[in-house]
Amino acid sequence: MSVVNQLLNLQKSINEYALLSSEELDERIAAAKSKLEDRLVILGHHYQRDDVIQYADHRGDSLQLARIAAVLKDTEYIVFCGVHFMAETTDILTSDRQTVILPDMNAGCSMADMADDQEVEECWEFVTKRFGDSIIPVTYVNSTAAIKAFVGKHGGLTITSSNAEKVFAHALQAKQRILFLPDQHLGRNTGVKFGIPLNEMCVYDPKEMEIEYPHGEGDPRIILWKGHCSVHMKFEPRHVHEVRSKYPGIRVLVHPECMYETVQLADEHGSTDFIIKTVRKAPAGTKWAIGTEHNLVNRLAQEHPEQLIVSLNEMVCPCLTMNRIDRPHLLWSLENLLAGSPRNVIRVDSATTEWARVAIDRMLHIS
Repeated sequence: MSVVNQLLNLQKSINEYALLSSEELDERIAAAKSKLEDRLVILGHHYQRDDVIQYADHRGDSLQLARIAAVLKDTEYIVFCGVHFMAETTDILTSDRQTVILPDMNAGCSMADMADDQEVEECWEFVTKRFGDSIIPVTYVNSTAAIKAFVGKHGGLTITSSNAEKVFAHALQAKQRILFLPDQHLGRNTGVKFGIPLNEMCVYDPKEMEIEYPHGEGDPRIILWKGHCSVHMKFEPRHVHEVRSKYPGIRVLVHPECMYETVQLADEHGSTDFIIKTVRKAPAGTKWAIGTEHNLVNRLAQEHPEQLIVSLNEMVCPCLTMNRIDRPHLLWSLENLLAGSPRNVIRVDSATTEWARVAIDRMLHIS
């Protein structure tokens, strides 16, 4: 059979699953999970849609799921309901005996795609020529396996929004400067929280292959990659002013992937896990405007009816790539496992895995 015909048949089979009723999807997913028993673990990121996250055996943010993946020694199949880089990280942290599945291969991440390995190699040559052997590379886990491997090979480590300050402290003990990939906003907000002035941060533009000084030129301690999260960029300073005018007394809680100006206006900011814990421990009657992915905000509002919880920008759509993981794709993946023909298997090559694992392990060691 030709590759074209294989793809057409694959698409046809997925489309057939999309025609199933909601009840049948739920029944067959539950049945497949039951038959696979302890051979299967489903991991779900907090940003995942509700009708899928209900089937996750473990849910969490990037750091939590990385830790869970690292200890799943005996599980044969790990189905990751998230995006591509998360499934890659899971494959890196698990053994060759285990199989990692991403239900829809189109579930990517625009932020991770903003830094490819060739561009990072060019950046490294540029900044080391300019600043010498004074730089340690640090990459957000929202990056490809190739970027994680580059960082590991050059003495650096990964980072999540949960452990950002700890990693920055470690990195700046090792070297004078950090090259931070790929989200400039998390890097800038963490740097400010760490006490680094804005004029000691610059931005590397991979398209122009040049350094920009948006906050005034100084001796840079952080070199930020010019990347961003397309969802969190939609939370602007004007939204903070608007929501406070609409809901007097409301508190604004945002993710550090939001732009610096928005974070500075917020009452609190922190990782996905921080946002969840902050809401859970808040007293009844508390009012929150939350600047992060809509699926999580809506879930928190449903789980805490004793509080008023709204999105900081109610016109923002959920993460479109994360939402590609739906019940038809999940069921299709599980029933292919039952048939003994795993589909959408995520495999990171051994050389990339070796160095990416080094970068991740360095992070886990200090977190």
